[in-house]
Amino acid sequence: MTFSNSAELLSFHWVAYSIYSALIISVIAWFGYNLTRKEKTKSVVRIPFYTYIGFLVAMGVGHHIFTYNTIPWVSQDITRDDITPDATYKFEVEKHKWIDMPEKVTVECGQTIEFDVRSRDLVYGFGLFRQDGSMVMQMQVNPGTDVNGILDPNDILWTFNHNGLFDVMSTEYSGPKAYDEDGHSVMLVKKWLEVVGCKEEGGKK
Repeated sequence: MTFSNSAELLSFHWVAYSIYSALIISVIAWFGYNLTRKEKTKSVVRIPFYTYIGFLVAMGVGHHIFTYNTIPWVSQDITRDDITPDATYKFEVEKHKWIDMPEKVTVECGQTIEFDVRSRDLVYGFGLFRQDGSMVMQMQVNPGTDVNGILDPNDILWTFNHNGLFDVMSTEYSGPKAYDEDGHSVMLVKKWLEVVGCKEEGGKK
């Protein structure tokens, strides 16, 4: 079981947690039913009840144990020192404006890209969003400098496996100046990144 992007992962978890929630509700229903019975429940009935509770606990823990490493960016983040990105994009942000940001970025399917964003003043965010508004990924962009006065990096690695156009926007509140009179983000850049060369269902052609 593998997931090529966050949308697939969220869809899987939606199904898994819906089923798990229904099972948890069944425990409450079972408990409520026994409370309303005129005849007291015999102690032997507790055995299957606690067995069921143990089963639910094992399912909950097991779900995370067996799926944590299928999330593509987890193993990538752990071993990132051994990964050489296909391209790196470095730029800065100050006064709610992107500085030296490329006008548009095109990524080939399967490429691993490093984004290095540095803040000169406030805490910002760097997030990529699909055209339906769902988020692909994001990181916090903190200000600060090292001992040499160089802005501290805030970087993230990401591998793209699905075609699409993606918007970039700050994902952290950085004061009222981050929004215009209509409440829209002034840091939103529409269709900033495009991924090409993937199959319709994802992955390289």
